[in-house]
Amino acid sequence: TLLFSATMPKEILRIADNYMNQPDEISAGKKNVGAENVHHEYYVTHAKYRYEVLKRIADMNPKIYGIVFCRTRRETKEVADKFMNDGYNADALHGDLSQSQRDYVMNRFRNKSLQMLVATDVAARGLDVNDLTHVINYNLPDELEAYIHRSGRTGRAGKSGISIAIVHTRETRKIRELEKITGKTFKRKPIPDGKEICKKRLYTLVDKVEKVQLNEDQIGEFLPEIYKKLDWLSREELIKHFVSVEFNRFLSYYKNAPDLNVDAESSFGGREKGRRDKRGRQEFSRFFINLGKLNKLNASKLIGLINDATHTKDMEIGKIDILKKFSFFEIEKHHEKDVLKAFEAGVKFEGVRVAVEISKPDHAKDKGAYKKKERPFKKYERSGRKGGKKKPYKRK
Repeated sequence: TLLFSATMPKEILRIADNYMNQPDEISAGKKNVGAENVHHEYYVTHAKYRYEVLKRIADMNPKIYGIVFCRTRRETKEVADKFMNDGYNADALHGDLSQSQRDYVMNRFRNKSLQMLVATDVAARGLDVNDLTHVINYNLPDELEAYIHRSGRTGRAGKSGISIAIVHTRETRKIRELEKITGKTFKRKPIPDGKEICKKRLYTLVDKVEKVQLNEDQIGEFLPEIYKKLDWLSREELIKHFVSVEFNRFLSYYKNAPDLNVDAESSFGGREKGRRDKRGRQEFSRFFINLGKLNKLNASKLIGLINDATHTKDMEIGKIDILKKFSFFEIEKHHEKDVLKAFEAGVKFEGVRVAVEISKPDHAKDKGAYKKKERPFKKYERSGRKGGKKKPYKRK
C-alpha cells in the first residue's frame, strides 16, 4: 500500500499508522527546508485589519500573480468576493465547488485570466503553476510545516518569489518558530500607506503607457474622431486627464486611509510579552532616536528609515516605542555598530538631521517606556504649572 502526501502533518501520520503495516517513510527532499529562491516577509497588524493589509499588498504590487491561503471555505469566499468588488480578477477555490467548477477556476488561474486565487490548503492540492510571484498567508497554518509547502509554490524554475505572512499581534512568536524550522530569515515589512500606493500605481501606469505597442492599422480609423473630441485639451491637460482615469480610483480610496501598522510595543501580550522583553534585553540593543510623533514619525516610517540608512534587509527590528518628541527601537546586538555608523552620515527625515545613539537609562527613564506618559518630567517639574510640589508618578 502506498500513501503520497506533500507534507506529513500529524493527521497524515495518524492515517498511516492506522491503515498501514509498519510503513517506511521515503522523502523526496530534506525535511522542513525552504526553497532557496523564496524571500520571506511578514506584516504585523490587528486581526480586524487583515483584509485591508492584504489589499494594500496587492495594490502595491500591480503585477502580482499569486495564491492567498485561508483556513476555511467561508473565509476564501469572503476574501475572493472583496477582491472582486475592489476590481481584481480573483476567484475562490474551496471544497464546496463541483469538479467542473474547480477545473474552470484552476484553468482560468493557469492561463492568467485570474490574477489572484484565494484557496484553502486542501483545495489547492494538485494545482501546479510555475510563474507565481507571491504566496500570501492570510492566516498562518496550524501546522507550521504546511507553511513550507505553501511557500514552495513560488520561486520555481529558477525564478524568485515572495512568501508573505499577515500576522496579528499575538502570532509574532510563530515567525521565530518558522525561522528555526526553515533556516530562513523573515523580514518584517511596514504596511504601505496610501501615498506610497498611489505613487506606485501612478508610475506603473506611466511606464505601461510608455512601453505599450501601438497598432495603428487597427486604431487608425478611430483616431480622427478621437483627435476631434480631445482637441480642446492642451498637451499638459491631456496628460492630467489620462492619468487621472486610473489615479483617481486609488486616491479616493486612500485619501483618509489610516496607518495600519502596529508598534512593536503592542505586538505582545501577557506571558508572551514578558518572554519577548526578556529576550529583547539579551539579544537586542535599544537605541534612542531624536524623532517622534511631532515629526510625523510612525512605526512604518521608522522601519523604512532604518532600512534605507543601513542598506540591508537582513536586520531584525525588535520593539519600537514612538513617543512625542523622540522614540526608541531595538536592533539585534550584532548589528549595533552598523546602525550607529549608518546614521553618522547625516541622514535627514522631514528636514531634521537624525541622531541615533545607544539608549541610556536617563533617556526618558528608559526602563519605564511602557508608561502611558510620553515624556517623564524631572522630580516636581510640571510645565505650565505653578505652586506646590507634586510627587512623581509611581507604578503600583
